Amino acid sequence: MTADFNRFRLRSFLETLVAQGECLVHEAPIDLIDVAARLEEVPQAVWFKAAGPERAELVGNAMGSRRRLALAFGVDEPELPRVLRERGRIEIPPTEVSSALAPVHQVVKLGAEADLCALPVNLQHELDGAPYISASIDYARDPSTGGTNLGCRRMMLRGRQAAGIDLNAPSDLRAIYQAAVKRGEKVEVAFAVGSHPIDFLAATFSSRASDELGLMGALRDCSVPVVKCKTIDVLVPADAEYVLEGYLDSAGFSEAEGPYGEYLGYYGQIKRNPVFHLTAITHRADAVFQTVTIGGPALARTDTAQLVAAKTESTIWVSLLQAVREPVAVCCTASCGGMYNVRVSLRQRYPGEARNAIAAVFGSVADIKHVFVVDEDIDVFDDGQIDWALATRFQADKDIVIGEGFRAVPIDPSLEGKRVGAKAGFDCTKPLGPAAAAHYVIPTPPRLPASAHASVLDALNAGPASFLELMAAARSRDGRDVVRALDPLYAAGRIAREDDGRYRLLAAGPR
Repeated sequence: MTADFNRFRLRSFLETLVAQGECLVHEAPIDLIDVAARLEEVPQAVWFKAAGPERAELVGNAMGSRRRLALAFGVDEPELPRVLRERGRIEIPPTEVSSALAPVHQVVKLGAEADLCALPVNLQHELDGAPYISASIDYARDPSTGGTNLGCRRMMLRGRQAAGIDLNAPSDLRAIYQAAVKRGEKVEVAFAVGSHPIDFLAATFSSRASDELGLMGALRDCSVPVVKCKTIDVLVPADAEYVLEGYLDSAGFSEAEGPYGEYLGYYGQIKRNPVFHLTAITHRADAVFQTVTIGGPALARTDTAQLVAAKTESTIWVSLLQAVREPVAVCCTASCGGMYNVRVSLRQRYPGEARNAIAAVFGSVADIKHVFVVDEDIDVFDDGQIDWALATRFQADKDIVIGEGFRAVPIDPSLEGKRVGAKAGFDCTKPLGPAAAAHYVIPTPPRLPASAHASVLDALNAGPASFLELMAAARSRDGRDVVRALDPLYAAGRIAREDDGRYRLLAAGPR
């Protein structure tokens, strides 16, 4: 079968975004220093057609909304979590193609000709240590499995053929690299820049697959065409825009990297990290370079937060299935960085299920700090409904769960330098039982029901009735005529009210 090299290429996705009003096209030349500010100004993605003195094509914020991620899968936003869960259960092995067929090998630059500084890499934040390649997906062979390991990594330019690579966070590549350093060996790695959103999600997911290209295929719902790199023994997607080939040297965490505007909205400090050495750059003839938005005052519309939120929700769902009988939905808000504040709705069957859900979420993803559990009538993606549930279904003295000593992410400034932190769960569910449920009836607009009665008096003679039921009996679409019918009954002392508000007819007294 002939591989389709355009279905999952970045350019094709951008054309879809433009057609859907999710991407603005910036035709005029723009200096690289102005790219970040332009991306900050608008909620859409921006496709720069003439960036930097090379007039290169560059796109930013292509994944900065849930709608854009849903468009990548060809589904509506509510369907996205289900599709991610279902596709993530399987693996579809990659299909290797020849270099002659691979679009990413249309242009090949080897050795001294390969130059990181020739790429349209912009300074993203005011205090960043240097321009960063932020939209890179790393591909490396895992010696323990023989398969390909995927991840997302930022690269700080430090020269024409060298970059600092952030490996401080726990990851498979960090473990692979540390083992190699102990052996005094380098690690060959390739970075794809300019990738479809599905590829990014595959790179962020926690996977037990022996070859994570199989997970990427599963999320794409078809085999990924891959090609062997020109200078290293690594397979990469043949339909990528750019690939940077090279290796991490064996010197270990030796190079100052940072500061950088992190995904929590603050700057990360300077770290000691490995150095990547470039050996080749390959790309499509009409390649689009990519940058992702990260940090800044509008976290909810950054690429990074949206990707992390989708991944976090999928991971949590698996844990919830073991902890409670009927989870309904999970939302991790992008505005918290995509992993710190989680909302769960469930259909409670037994007392304590909300606490079970909180405990399951605590243990599912180390970075989660706060969990809000609500009933199935609350839309976890609606900020207003969550606020309402917290206001009316939560009592701080009995509905909060606090745990201490959990592993935490050091870049959280509220930790004040500690490596462990606290987590809090908020049980915003209604008490179980019919008596408790009566206090939580939600007002909705009236809809006139059918009635077997012929008048207000006829309905009252049959037993207590609500005002709406009296309207139905009178065939009234107004209501005031029912009030007029009740008026003489009040005057005669023949109307009483039940505790639930229904009208009850009293027997007529003696004349």
